[in-house]
Amino acid sequence: MKFLQFFQYVYLIFVVLFSYDAIEKWGAERNRAYMSLFFAALSLFMFFFRKRFRKKFQDRN
Repeated sequence: MKFLQFFQYVYLIFVVLFSYDAIEKWGAERNRAYMSLFFAALSLFMFFFRKRFRKKFQDRN
Protein backbone atom coordinates (compact mmCIF):
# COMPACT_ATOMS: atom_id res chain seq x y z
CA MET A 1 0.00 0.00 0.00
CA LYS A 2 2.96 2.32 0.57
CA PHE A 3 3.84 2.07 -3.11
CA LEU A 4 0.42 3.43 -4.09
CA GLN A 5 0.91 6.40 -1.75
CA PHE A 6 4.20 7.17 -3.45
CA PHE A 7 2.81 6.65 -6.94
CA GLN A 8 0.32 9.52 -6.66
CA TYR A 9 3.26 11.95 -6.49
CA VAL A 10 4.55 10.67 -9.81
CA TYR A 11 1.64 12.53 -11.39
CA LEU A 12 3.08 15.80 -10.06
CA ILE A 13 6.37 14.97 -11.75
CA PHE A 14 4.46 14.47 -15.00
CA VAL A 15 2.80 17.88 -14.52
CA VAL A 16 6.20 19.53 -14.29
CA LEU A 17 7.60 17.63 -17.28
CA PHE A 18 4.63 18.30 -19.55
CA SER A 19 4.50 21.96 -18.54
CA TYR A 20 8.18 22.36 -19.34
CA ASP A 21 7.63 20.62 -22.67
CA ALA A 22 4.75 22.97 -23.49
CA ILE A 23 6.84 26.05 -22.70
CA GLU A 24 9.66 24.79 -24.89
CA LYS A 25 7.36 24.08 -27.85
CA TRP A 26 5.16 27.17 -27.54
CA GLY A 27 7.01 29.29 -30.10
CA ALA A 28 7.60 26.69 -32.79
CA GLU A 29 4.83 24.10 -32.60
CA ARG A 30 1.76 25.52 -30.90
CA ASN A 31 -0.43 22.43 -31.51
CA ARG A 32 2.04 20.17 -29.74
CA ALA A 33 2.27 22.69 -26.91
CA TYR A 34 -1.50 22.46 -26.45
CA MET A 35 -1.23 18.69 -26.34
CA SER A 36 1.42 18.91 -23.61
CA LEU A 37 -0.76 21.34 -21.65
CA PHE A 38 -3.66 18.91 -21.94
CA PHE A 39 -1.54 16.09 -20.52
CA ALA A 40 -0.28 18.35 -17.73
CA ALA A 41 -3.87 19.20 -16.77
CA LEU A 42 -4.85 15.54 -16.96
CA SER A 43 -1.96 14.56 -14.71
CA LEU A 44 -2.90 17.24 -12.19
CA PHE A 45 -6.49 15.99 -12.19
CA MET A 46 -5.29 12.41 -11.66
CA PHE A 47 -3.13 13.49 -8.72
CA PHE A 48 -6.06 15.07 -6.89
CA PHE A 49 -8.41 12.24 -7.86
CA ARG A 50 -6.04 9.58 -6.55
CA LYS A 51 -5.39 11.53 -3.36
CA ARG A 52 -9.10 11.95 -2.65
CA PHE A 53 -9.88 8.34 -3.52
CA ARG A 54 -7.10 7.05 -1.26
CA LYS A 55 -8.34 9.13 1.68
CA LYS A 56 -11.90 7.96 1.10
CA PHE A 57 -10.72 4.35 1.00
CA GLN A 58 -8.71 4.74 4.25
CA ASP A 59 -11.63 6.38 6.07
CA ARG A 60 -13.86 3.49 5.09
CA ASN A 61 -11.63 0.94 6.84
